[in-house]
Amino acid sequence: MEIPAEQTEQSAFAFRADLRAGLEREALRLGFSRLGVASPDAARRDPRLHAHFRRWLDDGHAGAMEGWLREHEPLRRDPQTMLEGVRSVIMLATDHAVQPPEPIVSGTERSGQGRVARYAWGRDYHDLFRQRVNALAVWLEQAQPGCRTRGFVDSAPFPEREFAWLAGLGWFGKNTMLIDPTAGSYFLLTVLLTDVELPAAVPIAMDHCGTCTACLDACPTDAFVEPRVLDANRCLSAITIEDRGPVAHDLRAALGDWIFGCDVCQEVCPWNRHAPGSAEPWFQPRDGEATLPLAELLALDDAAFRRRFKGTPLVRAKRSGLLRSAAIALGNRPDAASADALVAALADHDEIVRAAAAWALGRWRHAEPVLAAIAHEALSARLPLETSNAVCAEIEAALP
Repeated sequence: MEIPAEQTEQSAFAFRADLRAGLEREALRLGFSRLGVASPDAARRDPRLHAHFRRWLDDGHAGAMEGWLREHEPLRRDPQTMLEGVRSVIMLATDHAVQPPEPIVSGTERSGQGRVARYAWGRDYHDLFRQRVNALAVWLEQAQPGCRTRGFVDSAPFPEREFAWLAGLGWFGKNTMLIDPTAGSYFLLTVLLTDVELPAAVPIAMDHCGTCTACLDACPTDAFVEPRVLDANRCLSAITIEDRGPVAHDLRAALGDWIFGCDVCQEVCPWNRHAPGSAEPWFQPRDGEATLPLAELLALDDAAFRRRFKGTPLVRAKRSGLLRSAAIALGNRPDAASADALVAALADHDEIVRAAAAWALGRWRHAEPVLAAIAHEALSARLPLETSNAVCAEIEAALP
């Protein structure tokens, strides 16, 4: 007896729905917080997504990542470039907002300490998520023998945020973050591509930000060109993580005590007031510290830097970038206990670090008399020894 085509389609849909439900249960068991599925064709059907990215890139808003993003821009257009024959894009969200071991205070109360973005307090999430997504791929391949999969975590030129929206995991907030109505924006994304067709979600169409502009108003550097358009050249996260060169003069004071990343636009977002947070040990602050002692950072040589931050997100900034930011933070928040370390940084082997230390000591000349005297003496002594024109310029600008 011939089975009606309609009944066959219903059976196939039911199977796919059951498979998706099983996949979601396994994802939660592995430690992911939420799962969504999008059709790989969804982005092609809405070309505005890639057009928005291309316009943002052409407007020069990509900052230090422009070269890499422009080189791989064609690969972002179609998930087929990541996995031929892909029929489902599985997006996985993981909440990461652990509670700090003590209240985080920015300002003189925490002088001598540098702030780090919340996601980077613990170990490198890439390693954890890679293990989990590989295990989820094995589960799917066992449930659907012969299927093909490919998982990745920030390792491919793939528009994770756009597909997470298509998969129903949130809407685009005015701070460009993806915001989940039940979980806020403190979450990270992982991708699993497969040639198995799964029921796709419906994107959140409503703008739940409403008239709120808290994130735009709070940005220390006015990095938002307009709602949902971020200029990475001015974003503290991009500057302190991706850009290891000199920080623009007009942005240095705005760094405050941030040395790796920035959470300001998320801290003020009303949708994060009731974010679920995370008890994941991987995200807990290493050594129980959510901030880092600036003087200790400035004392790290290359080998000590690698030992201290191996297996953490902070290696991304490299020694040059992290110590540069540490020196700038001391310029913004003078700390007598860190004076010896900042003066020693004037002789660092890296001229980016030396230049930042010179600028910071220049700021100290307007601090209390003791620190001003230390700064003047150190800068005056270093100037005739300095071989870099850029560093000499910073020292000369710092001196009267």
